[in-house]
Amino acid sequence: MSCNNCSTGKDGQPRGCKNNGTCGTDSCNKLTVFNWLSNMSLPSNQKPFDCVEVRFKNSRKHFYRNTEDLSLSIGDIVATEASPGHDVGIVTLTGELVRVQMKKKKVNPTSEEIKKVYRKASQKDIDVWSRARDREEEIKKRSRELAIALGLEMKISDVEFQGDGSKATFYYTAEDRVDFRQLIKDMAKAFSIRIEMRQIGFRQEAARLGGIGSCGRELCCSTWLTDFRSVNTAAARYQQLSLNPQKLAGQCGKLKCCLNFELDAYLEALQQFPKNDIKLYTEKGIAVCQKTDIFKGYLWYAYEGEWMNWHKLTTEQANEIIELNAQKKKVASLEEYASELADEHTKTDFENVVGQDSLTRFDKKTTRNRKRRGAQNKKKRKNNHSGAQNNPGKNTKSNSSQPRAKNSAKNTNGNKNNKRRKKPNKNANPK
Repeated sequence: MSCNNCSTGKDGQPRGCKNNGTCGTDSCNKLTVFNWLSNMSLPSNQKPFDCVEVRFKNSRKHFYRNTEDLSLSIGDIVATEASPGHDVGIVTLTGELVRVQMKKKKVNPTSEEIKKVYRKASQKDIDVWSRARDREEEIKKRSRELAIALGLEMKISDVEFQGDGSKATFYYTAEDRVDFRQLIKDMAKAFSIRIEMRQIGFRQEAARLGGIGSCGRELCCSTWLTDFRSVNTAAARYQQLSLNPQKLAGQCGKLKCCLNFELDAYLEALQQFPKNDIKLYTEKGIAVCQKTDIFKGYLWYAYEGEWMNWHKLTTEQANEIIELNAQKKKVASLEEYASELADEHTKTDFENVVGQDSLTRFDKKTTRNRKRRGAQNKKKRKNNHSGAQNNPGKNTKSNSSQPRAKNSAKNTNGNKNNKRRKKPNKNANPK
């Protein structure tokens, strides 16, 4: 994953910016926001919004106040306020859309807690920042070794250095509470930096690390999904999916977020369907729902005691029978409605109204040619069979060619012997 200005290295990271797919040109940025107001000018006597959105490693974003009235644009590297020291990030959004994003994330624009933008990053700031980023992978491996040596049940998934290199944030996941006080002491001695431990969930870990989902695309949480709504197994039941944890779980080990994408459409469609626990009372017996097809709008019912015989009904027919049962009326049987449904399907005829040729016209030619070839082969077989019956000698000659050759050889030898016997005897008297 890289943009047009930086090539891809062996490990899949861009060589130019070395920012793991979040380069300064903002063309391969994760969770990018498109500034659709960039070409519009502000009305007269209106000042631009004084806050900007700054992105740091992976998908971490914060809002900062531009108190120095710097001319910032998307892709600029800036030095921002941090505690302690300063941090270095990339500007991802400016203008009025920042106000919209702050409202969406429930951040008060007038709050005093919003930190400041110091300046545009100098070359010295960028060099220190890049050297600190190069140390992250090595320190992550060493910190994992220290955690294993102490026997802590935690996983350090990512390390993020501050822009000035004086502080490092360690992101970890754990199922239970972990006492990592001794781990902080050991890491402070080994790395000589200020350490901050931050616990994240499994979904946040997958969003930071990224990956490829079972659909073949990048994970939604690492590309565009910002809010993590809770996912229940009821979402799979409403969509009639098999409750297989291996298929329903994502790379984070939790239920896939995409189960909620189409849930509202399914719930809206199911409002027209009667509940599965409602029984249909007929003169023939009581029918129980066995299966529903949400896309086609069909339901299958079976009588009690005849569970193998299913009768297909539409949602309108099922609701009609339920209304009659509410009025304490019974239908004769479900077969009447099933026969009506079958008649409707048989009456449907399809005509070529547009006047176009059939899409299978090429297939029909091939089938005709095959039929012709098959008929020709049958005629040849019949002719060969009839010829063999009329002229049996030909077949016998062809079949008995080899033994006759042996007999002919014997006969030739016999003829030679006869010739030798017929030679005249010199001692015999002539007649």
